[in-house]
Amino acid sequence: MERIGPSVKIFSGTNSHYLAEKIASRYGPGLGKLNIQRFSDGEIQPVFLESIRGDYVFLVQSTFSPSDNLMELLLMIDAVKRASAYKIIAVVPYYGYARQDRKDKPRVAIGAKLVANLLTAAGADRVITMDLHAAQIQGYFDIPVDHLDSSAVFIPYIENLQLENLTFAAPDVGSANRIREISSYFNAEMVICDKHRKRANEIASMVVIGDVTDRDVVLIDDICDTAGTLTKAAKLLKDKGARSVRALCTHPVLSGNAYANIENSVLEELVVCDTIPLKGQSSKIKVLTVADLFATAIRHAYENQSITSLFIHSQLRNK
Repeated sequence: MERIGPSVKIFSGTNSHYLAEKIASRYGPGLGKLNIQRFSDGEIQPVFLESIRGDYVFLVQSTFSPSDNLMELLLMIDAVKRASAYKIIAVVPYYGYARQDRKDKPRVAIGAKLVANLLTAAGADRVITMDLHAAQIQGYFDIPVDHLDSSAVFIPYIENLQLENLTFAAPDVGSANRIREISSYFNAEMVICDKHRKRANEIASMVVIGDVTDRDVVLIDDICDTAGTLTKAAKLLKDKGARSVRALCTHPVLSGNAYANIENSVLEELVVCDTIPLKGQSSKIKVLTVADLFATAIRHAYENQSITSLFIHSQLRNK
């Protein structure tokens, strides 16, 4: 029977297969057949094992370290373009190099812009991602970007906690806008932990702006790398009188001494999304899946529907 219109095909890069399988399962058709070959020297060659001519092709790959993940995604996009796909959508749950979003000192790269250029040059028609380190990174692209919000996953979790004296905390000034929206949703107080860094991943000092006495505090951030900021903020909040402190972070980069820092901290728990696979284990870490959210975004992109309903500001209006 002749196919009417383009169909959806979902493929996965090597290190995002665990998440892509869940996304594809929730969407319906399952993952497409793809073989990512590696030469003896490590060179990557993706080979698509089914026709994708005239299809909507969604390529799921987070670009966390190592850089092979980014290169693999670029090669997948190029292969799909050369196979005459109708539309190529890069689904990048974690957008690596997003912390290099501006020239904050002399003679440095703007990595977030470079990656945007690479994805566009490779042939992507659209990008679907989540919780960029800075929302303005969307402006680095000359193609549409669907920037999903992890609040759609975190809000139900926080509601189920039923905390009596809920207060939200931003681990730094840059997270204030994100905290302001979610605290408005819960009609809760918010505080800010203002930090000063000596250098990357090393905090010189931190102060709390606001009162947390006898409050159940929820720290929210987009990235947890070494967990130094979160654990220092949690201890400071407890020292200032907080009854409990837990943290919700979208992307569990968790490098260096992160797992030890979390285990030895005063945090009740660290709740993360599965945008990046965990490299270790901790009794304090809980993982929530974003598969449903991305499956919905893929469906809306394919059907040309609005994705506004997936954002927190839409939930605020409808509350």
